[in-house]
Amino acid sequence: MRRLATLDPKYTENIAFYLVGSDPTQTVAVLEQDRQKQGYPWSVAGIGSSGLRDLHILQQSTKIAIDGNGVITYRDGFGRGDLDKWRKALEHLAGNRSPS
Repeated sequence: MRRLATLDPKYTENIAFYLVGSDPTQTVAVLEQDRQKQGYPWSVAGIGSSGLRDLHILQQSTKIAIDGNGVITYRDGFGRGDLDKWRKALEHLAGNRSPS
């Protein structure tokens, strides 16, 4: 997550980022406290256990990119992916390059 916080802020102009807790009992207030403590720039959002299940989130630190049509265009789990992969996914979402 810390590596994602170093991405160019130009992506936030056209893309919404949310931190979502993987523990369905964790409140948005607790997520917000953790966000501030870690210094993450993104908003937090709550999602119930059914939302986690619907998105097939089975582990912490799952990274998902969803386009404007609700299509998942990128997914990686804990310890996977890197900044280059994220930049490419974000450029695609922002419309800065055609999909490969």
